[in-house]
This record gives sequence, C-alpha cells and structure tokens, in this order.
Amino acid sequence: MIEKRQFYINGAWVNPLAAKDHKVINPSTEEPCAVISLGGQADTDAAVAAAKAAFPAWMATPAAERIAFAEKILEAYKARAEDMAQAISLEMGAPIDMAREQQVGAGSWHIANFIAAAREFAFDEPLGDHAPNDRIIHEAVGVVGMITPWNWPMNQVTLKVIAGLVAGCTMILKPSEESPLNAVIFAEIVDAAGLPKGVFNLVNGDGVGVGSQLTAHPDVDMISFTGSSRAGRIISKSAADTLKRVSLELGGKGANLIFADADDKAVKRGVIRCMNNTGQSCNAPTRMLVQREIYDQAVEIAAETANAIPVGPANEAGRHIGPVVNEVQFNKIQDLIQQGIDEGARLVAGGTGRPDGLNRGFYVKPTVFADVTNEMTIAREEIFGPVLSIIPFDTEEDGIRIANDTPYGLTNYVQTGDPARANRLARALRSGMVEMNGQSRGAGSPFGGMKQSGHGREGGKWGIEDFLEVKSVSGWTPGA
Repeated sequence: MIEKRQFYINGAWVNPLAAKDHKVINPSTEEPCAVISLGGQADTDAAVAAAKAAFPAWMATPAAERIAFAEKILEAYKARAEDMAQAISLEMGAPIDMAREQQVGAGSWHIANFIAAAREFAFDEPLGDHAPNDRIIHEAVGVVGMITPWNWPMNQVTLKVIAGLVAGCTMILKPSEESPLNAVIFAEIVDAAGLPKGVFNLVNGDGVGVGSQLTAHPDVDMISFTGSSRAGRIISKSAADTLKRVSLELGGKGANLIFADADDKAVKRGVIRCMNNTGQSCNAPTRMLVQREIYDQAVEIAAETANAIPVGPANEAGRHIGPVVNEVQFNKIQDLIQQGIDEGARLVAGGTGRPDGLNRGFYVKPTVFADVTNEMTIAREEIFGPVLSIIPFDTEEDGIRIANDTPYGLTNYVQTGDPARANRLARALRSGMVEMNGQSRGAGSPFGGMKQSGHGREGGKWGIEDFLEVKSVSGWTPGA
C-alpha cells in the first residue's frame, strides 16, 4: 500500500494541518492501492499564503530565468518517466504501454512546446509605429488555483503548471483524488528543479473540500479547471463572488463526419480514436455521423473493429484498453448503455456487463450503437466510456446540422476526400477544434472549446496568454 499523506507547500513537504485519509482504488482490481490525505481549509490557506508571498518576486523574475526552470523540470520529468507511467497505470487504469507512450508522453510534449512558445513570446512590446510612446506589457495574473482531472493527468497538469510558470504566476495544484500519485511525483520533479519557495504548491483534496476552498478564496486571482461541465458551472458561480478569472476546459460530445468519399480506413480510425483511453477523453469522437451511401458498410466495419479491441488489466503489456476509473463511472456507463437499448438504438457490438473472463475490475465492453438519432440520451450526454453512437446523414448541410446540435463544442472530426468540403466544414462546425482526415493538431496548437465545453485555451502561446493580464502603458520612454 502506497502512503502519500504530505503536501508540498512553500518549497517543502509538510504534514497536513487539517486532513482526512482517502483510499485510492486500483480500477483493475477494485482493491485499495494507496492512501493519501485530503486537505482542509487550513492546508488550503497555507498554500495560498505561500503562493501569494512568492508572487511579486516570481513575476519580476526575467522570462529567460522562468524558462530555464521549465527546462530543468523537463529534464527531471524525463528521468522520472517510468515512475510516472507506473503511477498513472496503477491509479486510473491506463494500460502500461499506453501510459508510457501517451499519458507520460503528453506531459513531456507540452513542457517542451511551452518552452519553445515562451522563447518566442513578446511579454513586453511596443503598441506600434503609430504610437512610439505606448507599450503593451503582458503581466502574470497572480495566484492561480489549478484543478486537474484523473483521465489524462499529466496532460492537464503540465498544460496548466508550465504555462502558468513561464507566465510568472504562482500556483496551488489540486489534482483529482482519483489519481493523485502522479501529481505527487510531479511535485517531486518540481522540487528537484529547485523552484523558489511558494511558486508551486500541491494540496491533495476533493472538489467539495480543497477545490471549493480555492475557488472561493479571496487571495486566489484565477481558477484554471478541467473537468465536467456540471462542475464548471458550480466553479463559475463560486468564483463570481470574488470576480476572479476562471478558465474552463470541460466536456465534449464530438461528431466525426464520415462522407462517402472518405478514405477506406476512416471508420476504423474513428472507432479506435473513440475507444482510446477506454473512452475517457473529453475530445473523443463519440458520435460517428456517416453519409447514407456508405452507412451499412460503416456500421459493419465499426462493429468488427470494436469487437476486436481487447480489454485487460492495466499492468499487462499490450495494445488493449483497461478499466474505467471507478465504480461510479462504471455504473453510469452501464446505465447509459441500457438506456440506449431501451430508447431503440441498435446494439451492434458490446453491451452491458463486463467482458468475458473479467469478473472483477471496472471493465466495460467496447460498445457500438447503430441507428441512433441525435435526440437519444446516448447522443446527448457525455458517457466517458468506450461507447460509440452511429448516426446516418444525407447531405453536407444535414451533417453539419446534426453535428452542431449539441450543447458541447470541443472537437469535431471530418473525413472526406474533397479538400473544399473539408475547408467548408472547418468553418461551419461550432467547436474549438476540428481535425480532418486523421491529421492531429500540430505542436503549439490551442486546446479548448465553445459552448458548454468551456472557454479556456491550453497549449502554445494561447495557453500562456490564459495566465496573463494585458497592461497598456502610455508615456513610455524607449531605451530609458
């Protein structure tokens, strides 16, 4: 049993001031694998006070020095990569090979990209030739409460911490209590990099406790949150009392529009992308919209692909999917699969219950529904599991209408051999991101959504801008 009962506050590991124990459950076995402490108000106050005290000096630190610290963090992160992979696999169920390649790799990818973006970022620049005595200064927001989820833990931690760090902010990180061990390792990495005291602080806790305390705290200038749209609404209301900035990266119900002229791997690619990380990704393409001319063939391919996806324990090597994170999530997914059946969708792969041979652990069958209408519950709600809904459409306009008919707007996908159509859809789809024909977004591109998928942007220069105020100065004397 792993025990991690300390918090990282003001540059040191400290015992909680007011805390209760929390068991972390291994979703592959349903057995406890670790015990952590959940912080109380006194712990939150101590971390905020440390960040507030450290802020003036850190904000005044030259950008080049802040970037140098990020470089040290990247070096230490790479040295702890295997420890990080083992922790993520144990606590949230990512298969170990996937944890090494994708989960841990996402963190090093973002750190490196922020270093590159920060080197090119104009933190201090003239307004323009027309106003030689006007200056624009990009200044750190201040103390930031960072609340991160369990599904892609290092992806989200690095997107927030490194961006805030190079921007000149100080911070308190509250990771998910479902997957806290990776964040503890990250705090050890930050400590090894030698950041000044108080710049980075870690307090474990749950949303009702430390999360709510950070959101309402008068000395916290900003909340950066990734999680459910429901929690995002609660955070926004709480933060309104102190008028703090709130950046939200929330859920999604992405549409994957597959036209008759799509390449022959488009359907299989879409199913695999939906099921990756056991479907626990806010940007998963969980609604597959297929043009009617190829609909029957697409349903057959999707079913075959899903039925061929192996499911197994997270500690085993191989290209399989693991369990979902916990019992609550497992039960929610089972209920939604049953609701899909009850509402008349045609089940072509998977279904309720655990896969054959897996009687313990939060394992879900890779599930595909055909003949779904966009009014069904499984097409409206974010299921956050390996469940795909296939919906037919006729014309391009019809496909756009169905894709946009959702409260979410995170990522949409387009599969077509017509470049002009692809470009039209890129503009017409109401989402923060559009990926076409299997091409991933490039390094430094912003991640974020529209509507109930939130309004923050993470990654690249946009991710740094999220943590900056814009100060306009007139009467500046160049060279003085």
